[in-house]
Parts: sequence; structure tokens; C-alpha cells
Amino acid sequence: MNDLLPLVRCAVATGQSLVPTFLALRLMTFACSPSVRAAALSALLAGLAPRAVRAEESVRYKYQDYREAGGRVTVEVHSAAIEKDFGTATHLKVEGVIDAIAGATPNGQPAPAGSTQVPLSKLVDKRKAWNAALSRQFARVNVALGVGNSRESDYVSDGWSLNTLTDFNQKNTTVLLGLAGTHDDVKVFFQTPRARKLTNDVIAGVTQLLDKHTSLTANLTWGRQTGYLSDPYKLVEKSTEVFTGIFLPLTFPENRPNEREKWTTLLALNRFFPEAHGALDASYRLYRDSFGIIAHTTDLAWLQRLGDRLILRPGLRFHDQTAADFYRYRFDGTAITPLPGRPRPGGPFYSSDWRLSAMRTLNLGAKLIWNATDALQIDAAWERYEMRGRDGVTPQSAYCRATIVTLGAKFSW
Repeated sequence: MNDLLPLVRCAVATGQSLVPTFLALRLMTFACSPSVRAAALSALLAGLAPRAVRAEESVRYKYQDYREAGGRVTVEVHSAAIEKDFGTATHLKVEGVIDAIAGATPNGQPAPAGSTQVPLSKLVDKRKAWNAALSRQFARVNVALGVGNSRESDYVSDGWSLNTLTDFNQKNTTVLLGLAGTHDDVKVFFQTPRARKLTNDVIAGVTQLLDKHTSLTANLTWGRQTGYLSDPYKLVEKSTEVFTGIFLPLTFPENRPNEREKWTTLLALNRFFPEAHGALDASYRLYRDSFGIIAHTTDLAWLQRLGDRLILRPGLRFHDQTAADFYRYRFDGTAITPLPGRPRPGGPFYSSDWRLSAMRTLNLGAKLIWNATDALQIDAAWERYEMRGRDGVTPQSAYCRATIVTLGAKFSW
């Protein structure tokens, strides 16, 4: 195992992880509807998997600015975390997040006749969230219990997770097994009391050290959501006959199924190149769900050491997805008749939410990590996010382009 230390040190020095950070997940929820916010928190908690070895106590602060072009959504995120060892076998991590969102986002209505600009609705909100994970190392098994809470004016999410890591084959093989779940309350303007939603996820995976510089990871995740899965702020529009021979473009709340199953397969390769003083972090993710969405995501990053204290991490992420079975940009000319009121579990199902459409996204960026001292680490990152529709029907004005700037500092002892 000592031969693997260069690879481990390179990963630790950059502060990178194979799981999404709470900040990234929060930004994801702005691009996704409330139906996946539970999945985001659940993914976070599932990501709080234990590590086989802990030898660091630290405090960390991170600031992130997410800004969409054209005066759309902007988000400012402040987060802080502390990690503390209790003896040699117990480790605690606690993280808190405060963020604010403002701007405008498409509401689901089609562009007016003669225009390609879809209507936008303004939004302003704040969120406070925290999560904690307590891990304990036993003889061959590391067990971690995680809990978390996220609160917005219209959304409250409570989550939990239980993960285990077990070493085999002289610690060259590690097996991950985990469970996670959330219970959410959603404020819906046409429904009292608040709507509820439950999410449960199961993850199983294995990491194999192929040689002293290479590791391969394979994970399989299954999840299920039940309850209110629609977005209360998204509409559909259809010309409706209000009097004989008189049609008006009326809007209705979208209606999604009240349950969703999802499957995710992840393959990840980490390779350290001693001659180049760098490492490759590559992964591919296949996702599919009962909504009919199939998505492919490729993530590539290179970690380059520049001298004794600097590390540069350029990277890109490419995502491609198909549309949900019930997505339509326009409902005129279809046999679907939208109705007002509460969601109807028996259908028909319909949504004009562009986030359920066929689209491609590209994320390009770079991160610079400066180990100022043995105890102090400072990092800065810049990313460009581009989203394009690919169904040939939904206007490109529905999709966003964003710039993300991140600044962070970490003090360890």
C-alpha cells in the first residue's frame, strides 16, 4: 500500500472527491425541479461514504458565485465545514451552507407568436442547510452515519444515510454498500397542507487497485421517489375552447407521475503518472429512469503538480440526455387535455419543463490549489456551463449559459 501513497497524496492535496459537494448539489437543484431536490440531498448523504483512513482535522470555508447569462438566475453560496477526530477510529464532519438565489427562469409557457424568447418568471429565495457524518473504523469495516436538513421558504428536506466500506485482498479491494433517504415537505399554492415526497437510494460499489498507480471504481445505484414530484412553478399552455368557437391560450399546472425509479451506473478510473507529476481522474455515468430519460455523462480532469505547492486541475464534463416521455414544448394539436387542480396519479402526464427535454451540456473549467503552508490550503476555480437543446423544437432561449467562480480556504492540523 505504501506504493500508492503518491496517488493518494495527489488526490488529498487537491481536495477532490468522486462524490458531488453540497455546493455543486445545491447549484444542481436550481437547474432541476423540486422533484429532484430530494435526490440531490439523498445523493449528498450517500456521498458521505466513510474513508478507510482518517488522519486530518480541519476547518474549511468556501464561497461560490453562479451567474447565468441574460439576467437569468444568480446564486451566491457560503459554506463552512469542520472535521474532527475522536481517538484513532472515530471521525466527525459537520458542514453548513447559506445561499441566496435571484433572477428569472422559464415557466414552461411557449414563446409568443413571432418570437423565440420563452416567457420567464422571477424568483427570489434563501436557503439554510447543514449535514453531518460520523464514521467509525472497526477491524475491517468503516461505518458512517449521515444526517442533513435543508430549508427554503417553500421546501423543507430531511435526509439520512448509512454507508459501509469493507477492505479485502490486503486492502487492494474496497466494497461500498450504502442506504440513503429523504423526507420532504413542499409548499404548493393550490394544495393544503404541504405536499410530501419520499426518496430512497441504495448504492453498491467496488474499488480495485490495479497497480501501484491505478485504481478502478464501479458503482451501481438504485433509487425510488414517491409523492409530489411535479414542480409547482412550472406551467403548460394549451388553446382551450371557453365558449363555442372561441379559444384562449390557458395555462395549467404540470402533472408528473407520483413515483419515479432511477438507475445509475458509474465507472471511474484514477491513474497517477510519476514522470509527469500528474494524475488523471476520469469517469462515465449512465443514468435512466422510469420517466423515460436516458443520460450519459463523461467527466475528465487532469491534476498537475506545479512545483512543491501548486496544483492545477483543468477539467471538462459532457452530459447528454433524452427527453421524458411526457415532455412537450407545445400541447396545441395534441390529444392531451390539461386540467387545473391537484396532480392526478392516474394521468395523463404532461410537462413543458425544459429540464426534462432532450439536451446536451458542457462544463469547462480549471481549479488552482495553493498549499501555502503545511496547514493552510487556498483554492480558486472558474467554470463555464453551456446548455443546448437538441429536440429541434424547444427554443434555445429556454436553455442557460452560466459562469461559476469558487474561492476556498482550508486549515488543517
